[in-house]
Amino acid sequence: MGSLIRTSQSAPSRSVVDEAVATLAFGGVLVMPTDSVYGIGCAATPANPGHERIFAIKHRDRTQTLPWLIADPSDLTVYGADVPAYAVELAVRYWPGALTLVVHASDAVPPEYRAADGTIALRCPDSELVRTLARSVGAPLATTSANTHGQAAATSGSGIEERIVEEADLSLDAGPAPVGVASTIVGCLGPEPVIFREGAITEAQILA
Repeated sequence: MGSLIRTSQSAPSRSVVDEAVATLAFGGVLVMPTDSVYGIGCAATPANPGHERIFAIKHRDRTQTLPWLIADPSDLTVYGADVPAYAVELAVRYWPGALTLVVHASDAVPPEYRAADGTIALRCPDSELVRTLARSVGAPLATTSANTHGQAAATSGSGIEERIVEEADLSLDAGPAPVGVASTIVGCLGPEPVIFREGAITEAQILA
């Protein structure tokens, strides 16, 4: 049975960070707040057993892939290859924030984390907690919304399903997510951006 501890997204205590990093470093599954909604994730490291467990806990089809939460905007060109200029511009404008960019994956992305078309979805969240965890563990966090597949995403710690808390190794409760709406997903694979999902940032804002 997993444990749940309270924390802050903007100013997490060192003890909480250390416990969460230890969980991630040993292949564990972590439920965590982000600026948009709560996520369930693991360290995006090769052959991490936590990766497979996320799909089992979420009851999600394994053929799908998990977006990565990265520590810094500069990681876009570390984990993305042939990133178009407009994607870099979007990252400058909206990161950290509720924007996910789908780009061609670089060689730094292990094969098991890439989509079938060789892409990876990257987001730098506006959460000091999550970004500190990624920096401290030395890898992005492969993360999806913390809910049973097909159910509504949790926007506060109290909204996380009890089953999810029990099956994860550690859950962090930081109260309501500041944005409370899923991130906007933008495909950055061709000459122009393509809106895959409109969320916290509108299509008009992206195209502007």
